[in-house]
Amino acid sequence: MTQNDRKNDFSQGGVLRLIIRQSIPLIGAQIINALYSIVDKMYIGRIPDTGKLAFAGVGLTFPFILMVNAFALLAGMGGSPLCSIARGEGKIERAEKIMGNSLTLLVILGVAVTGLSLAFRRPLLYWFGASDATMPFADAYISLYLTGSMFVMLTLGMNPFINSQGFPRTGMATVAIGAITNVLLDPFFIFTLEMGVSGAALATVISQCLSAIWVMNFLTGKKCILKLRLKNMAPDIRLVGRILALGASSCTMSVTNAIVSIVCNRTLSIYGGDTYVGVMSAISSIREVLMMPVSGFGQGAQPVMGYNFGAKRFDRVKKCVKYQLVICASYASFITVLTLAFPSFCISLFNSDPELIRAGIPAVRTYFCLFFMLSLQMTGQYSFVALGRSKEAMFFSLLRKAFIVAPLAVLLPRFMGVMGVFAAEPVSDLVGSSACFITFMLTQWRRLEKGTQGSR
Repeated sequence: MTQNDRKNDFSQGGVLRLIIRQSIPLIGAQIINALYSIVDKMYIGRIPDTGKLAFAGVGLTFPFILMVNAFALLAGMGGSPLCSIARGEGKIERAEKIMGNSLTLLVILGVAVTGLSLAFRRPLLYWFGASDATMPFADAYISLYLTGSMFVMLTLGMNPFINSQGFPRTGMATVAIGAITNVLLDPFFIFTLEMGVSGAALATVISQCLSAIWVMNFLTGKKCILKLRLKNMAPDIRLVGRILALGASSCTMSVTNAIVSIVCNRTLSIYGGDTYVGVMSAISSIREVLMMPVSGFGQGAQPVMGYNFGAKRFDRVKKCVKYQLVICASYASFITVLTLAFPSFCISLFNSDPELIRAGIPAVRTYFCLFFMLSLQMTGQYSFVALGRSKEAMFFSLLRKAFIVAPLAVLLPRFMGVMGVFAAEPVSDLVGSSACFITFMLTQWRRLEKGTQGSR
C-alpha cells in the first residue's frame, strides 16, 4: 500500500474529521465555481444603458448551462461513487476502468450536447421566455459559451474523480484556477474591449479550458491513486450502464432545474415581463451560491460513505449521515433567517434598478422562506447516491422539481399572480425534502442498522 493509499483510507480515523477534510476544500471549490456565473452577471448587470436587459437576457441562458452541467454530472457523479466503492473493496483495476469509461462517456455526450444546443439555440431561447429586447444579449452570450462546453464538461465531469480519491485540495485548485482567471478577464473583455455579454462568455470559456487542462494533467500524473489509462477507455456496456444509472440522479436534478427554470421564466414573462425574469435570474444566482456549502459537504461525505459502505463498516456510514444532517440543517436554518432579513441586498448585488429591487423583495422572502428544509433533501439525496441507490436518488430528484415545482409554477399564478411562481419553491422544499429523507430512513438506514448492503 502506497503512502497515498494509507492517507486516503477512509475506514481509518475519525469520521467527522475525514468528512471535514474532504468537505472544506469542496465547499471552497463549490463557492468559487459559483463565481463564474455570479461575477458574469454582476458585471453584465452594470453595463451602461443596457445592463438591466442584458442581465435578464443572460439569465435566460441558464437552462442551457444547466443542461451542459447535467450531462457532465451524468458521467462524473455516476462514476466517482462507483470508484469509491470499488476502491473500498480493494478493486483498483475496476476503479480505474470506471474512470476511463466515464471519460469516454463525457466526450461522446459533450459533442452531442454542443452540436444540438448550437443548432437550436434561437428557437429554444424564445421558448425559454426571451423577448425581442432580451434575445440579442441571450444569443450573443450562449453562442460563445457553447463553443467551450466541452471544457466545462471535462472539468465538472472528471474533477469528482480527484475528490473521490481523497485529494479535495487539488479538486479545489481545479475550480480556483478557472474562477480567478474568469474574475480577472471579465472586466477586461466586457468593459475595456467593449465586448459586452460576449466578453463575459469568452472569459468563461478560457477559464474552463485552463481548469480542464489541470484536471487531465493530474489524473494522468504520478500523484493520483487511480490513473487515466488509454486501455480503460474502451466502452464496457455493463459498466457504462452502471455509471448512467447512478449518475442519472444528479443529471436528473440538473435537468429538472433547467425545466423548472424554463417554466418559471415563461410564466414570469406572461405575468410580470422582463423585470420579473430579471428578479428570477438574481434569485437563481443567489440560490446557487447558498447551495454550495450544503452541496460541498454532501459531496465531501460521499467518498467517505461509499468507501466504508464497500468495506462493510456500516457504523461509520451511519455517522456520516448523522453529521451531514446536523451540519447542513444548521447552515440552512441560518441562511433562511439571513435571506428573510436582507432581501433587497440579494437583488442589488446584480443591478440597482429601483423597479427590480422593489419587485425582488417579496419574491426573495417567498422563495427562501423554507430553505432550511433542503437539508433533509440533500442528506437523503447524497446518501442514496453514495450507497449506489440510483433508482431512489433519481426519483427524489424528479419529485421535488419536475412533479412539484414545475406544475405549481404554472397553477399558482392563476390564484396568486406573479408571486405564485416564487411560492412554488417553498412548497417543494417542504413536501419533496420530507419525502426524500423519510424514505431514506425507512429503507437504507434500517439496512445499515441490520448490517446489510442490500442489492445494488
